[in-house]
Amino acid sequence: MRGPYCIEAYAIASADGHLAAANGLMPDSLKIEADQRFFETSLDRSNLVVHGRMSYEGQANSPARKRLILTRKTPSIARDPANPNAHFWNPAGASFEEAAAAAGSKGGRVAILGGPDVYSLFLKIGYDVFYLCRAPAVHLPGGVPIFAEARNGQAVEETLASAGLKPGPLQDLGPGVTLVEWTPQGGSTLAAPR
Repeated sequence: MRGPYCIEAYAIASADGHLAAANGLMPDSLKIEADQRFFETSLDRSNLVVHGRMSYEGQANSPARKRLILTRKTPSIARDPANPNAHFWNPAGASFEEAAAAAGSKGGRVAILGGPDVYSLFLKIGYDVFYLCRAPAVHLPGGVPIFAEARNGQAVEETLASAGLKPGPLQDLGPGVTLVEWTPQGGSTLAAPR
């Protein structure tokens, strides 16, 4: 945990380790019902959602969730004029704790939704758990990798391991999708959402 926050990432990847097609958009082939149920249930338990401008969960409860949207277009933290529950955050100008406080979050579960630069930033901040779902039948050649580091050829699992996370057992979430929970070597501090 980072202070009062439990940092949890959620990602689904194709067999070749991509979270989006080459055009930067998540294709329908990665929108698998079992993963979507797991994802939505998990987000309903989160106190804050963090993502980049291309990542958005688009569910019925989405507008009500407190969120931070990473950007380089603001010096530090600014309210999103289009969404009273959202703030723009530039990590170069404010710490995660400052941004979370501005968004009205004083602790609890923080859901990290990507994209690559966001997932990579939180590798440095620290994850309590990284929920990595895979769609083994989906291939997205030339797609967008989960981590910015993967642009240099590093596999998702290598990146997680090099950040000090270890994989749990492979779980079958349902047709077409698996899940592995990656946690710090010492273990996660909160029970996995189910």
